[in-house]
Amino acid sequence: MEHTRLGYWLAEAGAVTPAPPLRGDVKADVVIVGGGFTGLWAAWHLRRLEPGARVVLLESGLCGQGPSGRNGGFCNAMWFSLASMRRHWGDGPALAVARAAERSVAEVGAFCDEQGVDAWFRSSEYLHVSTAPAHDGSWDAAVTACRELGAADALRPLTAAEVAVRCASPAFRAGASCPSSATLQPARLALGLRQRLLGAGVEIYEHSPVRSFHEGGFGVEARTAAGTARALRAVLAIGGAAKGRGGPLRGRLSIASSHIVLTEPVPELLKELGWSEGECITDSRALLHYTRTTPDGRIAFGWGGGRIAPGGRTGGRAEFDRDVVAATHAHLLDYFPGLRGKRITHAWGGPIDASPTHLPVVRPLRHGRAFAAAGYTGNGVGPSHMVARTLASLALDRRDEAAALAFVESSPRRVPPEPFHWIGAEAIRLGLLAKEDAELDGRSPGRVASTVARIPELIGFHIGR
Repeated sequence: MEHTRLGYWLAEAGAVTPAPPLRGDVKADVVIVGGGFTGLWAAWHLRRLEPGARVVLLESGLCGQGPSGRNGGFCNAMWFSLASMRRHWGDGPALAVARAAERSVAEVGAFCDEQGVDAWFRSSEYLHVSTAPAHDGSWDAAVTACRELGAADALRPLTAAEVAVRCASPAFRAGASCPSSATLQPARLALGLRQRLLGAGVEIYEHSPVRSFHEGGFGVEARTAAGTARALRAVLAIGGAAKGRGGPLRGRLSIASSHIVLTEPVPELLKELGWSEGECITDSRALLHYTRTTPDGRIAFGWGGGRIAPGGRTGGRAEFDRDVVAATHAHLLDYFPGLRGKRITHAWGGPIDASPTHLPVVRPLRHGRAFAAAGYTGNGVGPSHMVARTLASLALDRRDEAAALAFVESSPRRVPPEPFHWIGAEAIRLGLLAKEDAELDGRSPGRVASTVARIPELIGFHIGR
């Protein structure tokens, strides 16, 4: 097994020639900090909205090598989050975000077609299934919200037999389906988008970590070790780094981790399972499992149960944790016992920036010239396109529909300060693990585990969709 920090997708996508680092001073209309999906899509939208705009993008490493190139490759809309969005934002704003997220899935596919980017984009159903009696019907609130808000076709409940037709895992019970979804190869998409931006004249500087950032009435200034980028406005698309010391979303994010294992090609098993249409699948755990297939017949299987990163620091177990990879492999065999004796070829992990609502957030900074985005909670491949469109409108001072979407918040909810946040979040993670492991084994969860697992609900933090 090849267990690395960057993982299979980036290795498969192939190496790229790095863009030069920033040296000297440059001026732009908009400077973007961060070369993941959000930053790259923001640059794309900016040039589409204002073809003459000078856009400068600064990336600390190589574009796409963060979580954007290492996730599960689920390009989903947000219909399963509609009930949660409705509680936080109200009916109309929640529906507007859900419809914008659905459009983004189609627009990512259209981008791949129009720009000739072979990112393995494949339209497919997204299945949300239960694997224990305690999890049956966990999709009911979302299905009800869709029906009541006039989007009944967005989600469809499935019986156990209907789930089995799509993927006959012995662990899967009933579920629900979202048809407006897709799978893709995330590193290929990120690197293809990077290449198209370079061709369109966006100035990308890699290996250029920003050491200081200032915003004022004059505009913005981003300093690296060897240069300075000044602009009228800025987009801060730095994901979990936005939680760090002095970060624009400090105190408003948690940094968890997720890890993926990838099998050797198993086309015979996929045929036996009836898993032929490329459906992406998640279970109903709070610390969920997610799985999909690849064009060459592999199964990628991930688990969001990795450790909480203390103080938001990554580069450690959030990205490379042998114990969590071993647990993920064991869970894979529970769901697909036909894989026993088959080889795991690759394993990797990465950080997840989670907001208290488990919904993305865009926060204008004090002077309204810079806008920070994060909080996708592991669901950013599709929504990052939508959020980036909003960021482009805000950076261009456009008062359009995208700029008014409900995730634009001047004061998003806070998490407790460190070290209390890390201690509490890790205790809750362990409580959730104990509770859900008992439910999967058909046992009654212990009192302590059940009590600890309820803490997020009691203090108004959302876990799950």
